[in-house]
Amino acid sequence: MTVQLGIPVLRAAPDGRGPAPEPRPPGLRAGLVDRFGRQATDMRLSVTDKCNLRCTYCMPAEGLQWLSKQAVMTAGEIVRIVGIGVERLGVRELRLTGGEPLVRPDLAAIIAALREHHPDLPISMTTNGVGLDRKAQALKETGLTRINVSLDSLHEETFTRLTRRPFLSKVLAGVEAARAVGLGPLKINAVLMRGINDHEAAGLLAWALEHGFELRFIEQMPLDADHGWTRRAMITADEIHGLLSQEFCLRPDPRARDGAPAARFQVRRRDPARGEATGPVLGTAGIIASVTEPFCSDCRRTRITAEGKIMSCLFSREEFDLLGLLREGADDDELAVRWQDAMWVKPRAHGMDHGGLGAADFIQPDRSMSAIGG
Repeated sequence: MTVQLGIPVLRAAPDGRGPAPEPRPPGLRAGLVDRFGRQATDMRLSVTDKCNLRCTYCMPAEGLQWLSKQAVMTAGEIVRIVGIGVERLGVRELRLTGGEPLVRPDLAAIIAALREHHPDLPISMTTNGVGLDRKAQALKETGLTRINVSLDSLHEETFTRLTRRPFLSKVLAGVEAARAVGLGPLKINAVLMRGINDHEAAGLLAWALEHGFELRFIEQMPLDADHGWTRRAMITADEIHGLLSQEFCLRPDPRARDGAPAARFQVRRRDPARGEATGPVLGTAGIIASVTEPFCSDCRRTRITAEGKIMSCLFSREEFDLLGLLREGADDDELAVRWQDAMWVKPRAHGMDHGGLGAADFIQPDRSMSAIGG
């Protein structure tokens, strides 16, 4: 598909699979709506593609070729793009992602500028926590609302095996710093890898509950740079539930999911003798079953990569260049229309208008998670 200002020129469906989608009605209209009636209100914006870890399910050991400084959005460009999303297109939440956002030197200044322009906008961030102990206070003071920290193991050897870096103590220090300054509710994201850290599931949950964090287990998705993902090797949501149920009783959280990716559960201890729940609710845990129980029909996310490309879906094989148009001198309405065009052709699920990750013709996108922005 090629794109002109305003209306996409739809010559064929993505990768030639299926009929071409209907063109979007012309002109600037309300919201970031797609052909299936979904409206994106949750913006994920990557501030950098660089990362200081080399997680096996994301990056190759040698890392990736980073974008040049000139290719990445400047602070001013980020503020302008977020403003268009909030003021013209109905964005109600912003999450800053990477790569690793903390490696960007002007991160606090970006957050301060965003907060100045949007006093009531929830601004969260996903981070690996390395260096967060030194920056948490400044991020809180400049306007960051809350934080998600990726942490897959509490054991140094396993952590190092998964991330290829011996930084567990730095991550734990960052988590504690975020808790201390009030960047909460603090969520911990964990990916279980078969035969590596899957035996830690219940221990991770016990640690999170003890500290008042919400742990969310995420099924490994085919977004690794090495393209080594297989469904057979992936730990499924059902398996995660089973691993946790050895020590805990999980009951569905009665609160509405409201478009959130995680199915949430209230957690109680399991009486080992009777196999039943005992004692009070200790907290909540979540399972994000992106592969086995996809929530695509209620997806509300729109993504901007570090170089200003719009991705309507994590698995999209098409990108729309918003930053290039901005640098050519387009006004805000023109940029908003381009953004709407990109979201209009959002696929039904997992980069396709049919099937999903189990479909025989599923093709893994070229970008890894770190290059997209989670």
